[in-house]
Amino acid sequence: MPPNERLRLCLEQSGHTVASLAEQVHTDPKTVARWISTGRVPHRRNAHAVARTLGVDVHELWPSLEQRRENGTGAEQDLKSVHLQRSEVPIEQWRTMFAAATRSIDILVYAALFLHEQIPGWNDLLREKAENGVRVRVLIGDPGCEAVRVRGEEENFGHGIQSRCHLAAMHYRPLAIVPGAAVRVHSTTLYNSLYRADNHMYVNTHLYGVNAYGNPLLRLERITRRGLFDAYAASMEAVWNDARPLEG
Repeated sequence: MPPNERLRLCLEQSGHTVASLAEQVHTDPKTVARWISTGRVPHRRNAHAVARTLGVDVHELWPSLEQRRENGTGAEQDLKSVHLQRSEVPIEQWRTMFAAATRSIDILVYAALFLHEQIPGWNDLLREKAENGVRVRVLIGDPGCEAVRVRGEEENFGHGIQSRCHLAAMHYRPLAIVPGAAVRVHSTTLYNSLYRADNHMYVNTHLYGVNAYGNPLLRLERITRRGLFDAYAASMEAVWNDARPLEG
């Protein structure tokens, strides 16, 4: 294959070197050099990381990726990893994802008390983000609604989930008065718990009768329009629009 002259030119115009670009996308400088000299097309994740770093459209650098996207559904491009259980993901990874947010944080759960219990200063992190211009939105379950009651029965947890929803409300009330942050209460059947920070998202699926921590977890990154990421994001918007503000 011929050299990728477009990539070479964009690299020069950006002020990056082969070494600095490699550092930004977490790969070896020899690999970046081969992308230029041999015209080799990198894995899609690396290609998008390069494009973001250089400030160009990924398909300007590798037009063949556009053809591959048109031939596929696009859904698989947003899926980065699958975990058998939510508990497999170290809590520090959760904190890192939210701490890196620069535009928005969205959370759709019934309670998700593990965030307060395992991330020191969880409310402080969200407050600081809101004060720095990040839109923070949290949706928690209404402890008195039918959906929460049924979930407790399905998981043989009795009133446990209702109690955890009450506790989540207590935790989040101080955040609800912070400018830039909003907390709402919903009464929907929760098919998935969603945790979003900018273009990154964890989707905690729910299996019948299994507690959330033991259910599969999908890690998504928004790569395509109207893909898997956008589908889950749209579902949260629908719940948000029907929810009511958390009372003081």
